[in-house]
Amino acid sequence: MLLPTTLFFLSWSSAVLAGSANFGDSCSVSNNRLQVGTYQFYTDCNSVTYCASNGTCAHRGCRKDDFPFGYPQGSDDLPPKCGKGQFCPDEMDACLDVLPVGSACQMNRDDQCQGPPNYKDLLDTTNRGLNVNGSLCLNNVCMWANVTENEDCVVQNTAYIGYTASGGEFIDIVSRGNCRVGLYCDAQSLKCLQEKDLGEACDADKECSTWNCLSSGVCGPDQALDRHVSPWVYVVVGISIVAGMFGTLIGLFFLHVKQRDAERERRLQYWREQNTFHQNLSQMREAARTSITGMNSAHSTFYGGNNSDDSHAPMLRNTSGPSRAPSGLRNYVGDGEDYEESVVMQQQPVQPRRDLNGHS
Repeated sequence: MLLPTTLFFLSWSSAVLAGSANFGDSCSVSNNRLQVGTYQFYTDCNSVTYCASNGTCAHRGCRKDDFPFGYPQGSDDLPPKCGKGQFCPDEMDACLDVLPVGSACQMNRDDQCQGPPNYKDLLDTTNRGLNVNGSLCLNNVCMWANVTENEDCVVQNTAYIGYTASGGEFIDIVSRGNCRVGLYCDAQSLKCLQEKDLGEACDADKECSTWNCLSSGVCGPDQALDRHVSPWVYVVVGISIVAGMFGTLIGLFFLHVKQRDAERERRLQYWREQNTFHQNLSQMREAARTSITGMNSAHSTFYGGNNSDDSHAPMLRNTSGPSRAPSGLRNYVGDGEDYEESVVMQQQPVQPRRDLNGHS
């Protein structure tokens, strides 16, 4: 929703609703008008031309803005701005001299009126568009904003059409008067009255020194001023920022410690599993060694008896028989050390036993 002051400023600025006729096309001066609700100036010609008195669209001869609508950025065809003591009318056909008090002026074109000699005492320093150099155009007549308190004044109420975010329309009335800055023209008594302070009862924005009459009927804070906070707010914010930084660092530290402990536990569990695995391999090795040793002992007892000197001899493979690959256990790993063990079983040729007569 637009503020009333914003609506007023837009109406006072150089907004122009242009037609579609190009340079040299025919137009009608009688069609020049202000649009209802927005009070934009309308002409049959496009945004870079105006309707001349001969009924054709001509190039504009002046401009009111530094960046007028319709011209491309950096264009070299911009019309000149008017100098001091002159103004560019809504038609933008040519620069004209400012008008004396009592002259007819275009709606809300305060810049078309000649300023008073003491304009420095009357000009608007609030940047609210109350007047231009102490002069203003009310009801299309040039006058000065020099009426003092409790004196008769002139008021102009203009109804603008505003639009909500959902597209709905509402009426916003902007009231202006020729009172000095700090006063307002009361619409009922037509007298200049002192502006009201914050918290006082009001009926319109113009009655408040803050130009903000709340819906509750009291003057609210100025919406155009910067927001200032107490020094303690800066202190609290600074402490909060520092505490947040240290809190983040401490939180990250404990998170890292937790992750490090979890990683250490995983490594310890892995080491325990590997150690158990190595012990199992060692037990398997010992069991295999015991089994092989017992087998060798059984063979020696069967062939040579317990007291035979051959009981401790290794079993040699029969060289006369077919070639057989050795068997055994090799390269065991256990308890973090490498072991090299080779157990080879070779069968020794069995000597034939003879009887007392020497027969085999």
